[in-house]
Amino acid sequence: MCGWAARALHPGRRPCFIAVEDETPLAETIDPAGVRVVLEGHVWAQKIVRDHPEVGAHRADALRAVSAPDHVAQDPSSADRRRFYLRGAGPSRWLLVVVSYEQTPARIISVFANRKDPKTWSA
Repeated sequence: MCGWAARALHPGRRPCFIAVEDETPLAETIDPAGVRVVLEGHVWAQKIVRDHPEVGAHRADALRAVSAPDHVAQDPSSADRRRFYLRGAGPSRWLLVVVSYEQTPARIISVFANRKDPKTWSA
């Protein structure tokens, strides 16, 4: 892992982000299991909105996706990450929010619009 305070730039790769412990979150919510999940300002502005500007106006929807999701799935890249889906929110059919539980408090690390149903979704 690389830290925000010592933002590591790797040749050919984007910088990675981890929160500084004393940073005040931009927003927070509670997931369905009762776990506190935070959204940090630098992650929202310098990663999520930079990479997915179409979700910039949907921060409240991203928090709602975590607190009251229509679907939750394991993230295929890490056992310590979950994908929270909210239908009919954001700029597409689904709003997908990735939460990392690799640290405490858990953190929103990505938000993006998704047209396709989740693979494990059944209506």
